[in-house]
Amino acid sequence: MKYYELKEIVKYLKENAKTIKRMKRLDNNLLSVEFNDKNILYFDMTKGNALIYKKEGHVNSKREFNAPFDVVLQKRFMNVKVEDIVLVNEDKVLRFDVVSQSSYKALKGSMQFEFTGKNTNGIILDENEIVLEALRHIDEFSSSRIVKVGQKLEAVPKPNFDFKHEKIDDIEAFLYANYEQKEAQLLQQLKKQKVQQLFKQLSKIKKLLTSLSSEESLYEQANTLYEKANLILSNLHNIKAYESKVVLTDFSGNEIEVVLDTNYPTPSSYANHLFSKAKKAKQRAKYIHIERDNLEQKQAFLERMIEQINASSNSDELEFLMPKKQKNQTKTKKQELCESFFYKGYKILLGKSERENVYVLQNSKASDFWFHLKDRTSCHVIVQNTKKELPQEVIEQAAKLCAQFSVDYAGKYLVDFTQRRNVKIQSGANVLYNPYQTLSVSLQ
Repeated sequence: MKYYELKEIVKYLKENAKTIKRMKRLDNNLLSVEFNDKNILYFDMTKGNALIYKKEGHVNSKREFNAPFDVVLQKRFMNVKVEDIVLVNEDKVLRFDVVSQSSYKALKGSMQFEFTGKNTNGIILDENEIVLEALRHIDEFSSSRIVKVGQKLEAVPKPNFDFKHEKIDDIEAFLYANYEQKEAQLLQQLKKQKVQQLFKQLSKIKKLLTSLSSEESLYEQANTLYEKANLILSNLHNIKAYESKVVLTDFSGNEIEVVLDTNYPTPSSYANHLFSKAKKAKQRAKYIHIERDNLEQKQAFLERMIEQINASSNSDELEFLMPKKQKNQTKTKKQELCESFFYKGYKILLGKSERENVYVLQNSKASDFWFHLKDRTSCHVIVQNTKKELPQEVIEQAAKLCAQFSVDYAGKYLVDFTQRRNVKIQSGANVLYNPYQTLSVSLQ
């Protein structure tokens, strides 16, 4: 951020921020600061791209943070009085000086946000400017200015040049615009990344589909192998053990050359091998349509997922559809029989084929909630639940998911939902249900 922007923000905060209700980390480098009157500012302390912004509604926490930094943050910045807000050394370093409102003991301290390029940081200090915790610890090998717990924080050297000065007429509009710009850039970046990942998966599926043999060719292969094996067994007396090829008369009276595999000790053992291969080819021909159906369903799902990713209007929607993998997440995830999503702590199961719809129906509990488009074919969606009710926002998300992966066009769709105990399976994925509620979902 620019110096004059921070200066205008400090002026705005001095007029409006009397207390800090709490500070909380929402993502690795993102902190929320809630002031009096529920006024929330977000501090994105990403190196080289730090930003302060406001947002309509709330930014959801990606996960719970319990590192020492977060423990100290909660202890020191919960319901505290703001004594001062300054730019340290007239540089891009914004500091909140606070004092706890506890009647037991007044506890003073500071939160210092440093918008200094590669050294961007958030540092918690006591009243003597001793470092209590920091987003980034910096040792003597990395910088001449050390940031270590228990050590006094050296001041940032005062810049030897003058910063540009401009005036911002509407600081709140500026802060909201910061978020819109950040979100637009992030959205395009995430869309590109996720669509590339999906195209890689889609390419693999298409290659597998292309490589699949047809039922006809597999049956033809099986018959050819059976005929060759029977011909060898019928002519064992005409075949010498060491021969690699022999001319035999087939069952139609035609002379043909038969190639033998000398890796097998006898012609009869080679014939048995051919019988085994023929049996496998016949079996594969019988069930190849199932494999093809599964691959085509995966292809259709990936193509629909790409459509939904491109249609997403914000990064939260993208994260719901394709969550970012954590660095320590294991790659040995068990292959699930349906698609699963997570929202507000709830696991949502999506059946994208009749087989998967049957699976989600059979593997759900009476207390779970079931979703389906009204009076038309659709995916079955299950929200795993142990209570009598679901939060409205979870209901809306599950209903939208059901519509997104069931229809091909934008518009308004009705989605029925009820607890699983009210859904009676008739056959396969065909069900009867009552009582139920209906929600209207709009797809853009």
